[in-house]
Amino acid sequence: MKTILLLACSNIFMTFAWYGQLRLKVFAGKSLWAVILMSWGIAFFEYCLMVPANRAGAMQGMTGYQLKITQEVITLVVFIGFAWLVLGERLRWNYAVSFGLILLAVWFAYGYKPGGGAGT
Repeated sequence: MKTILLLACSNIFMTFAWYGQLRLKVFAGKSLWAVILMSWGIAFFEYCLMVPANRAGAMQGMTGYQLKITQEVITLVVFIGFAWLVLGERLRWNYAVSFGLILLAVWFAYGYKPGGGAGT
């Protein structure tokens, strides 16, 4: 649970660092270099949460692949909220289907237990 919470918080910072400049007034009228530096400043806090999240997950027995897949799902959940609330974009059916396929990837990463046959 600690890993999930840290990943969620880090992704909130990441989403604002990457996409906040598309709509937030604090970025308006700034040069590209100023926006990049402001985004790096926000991303610093993402790293301060992401690194401990990955360490905690590894200590709980999660593989690197599981950590990455979990992070991607959390990123999409956070982005859906951000796109709706900040960017004013709705979730269209094709994006929802894409998200569902990523959730299927989570099932394969965590829940799929291959049978014990030759070559496995």
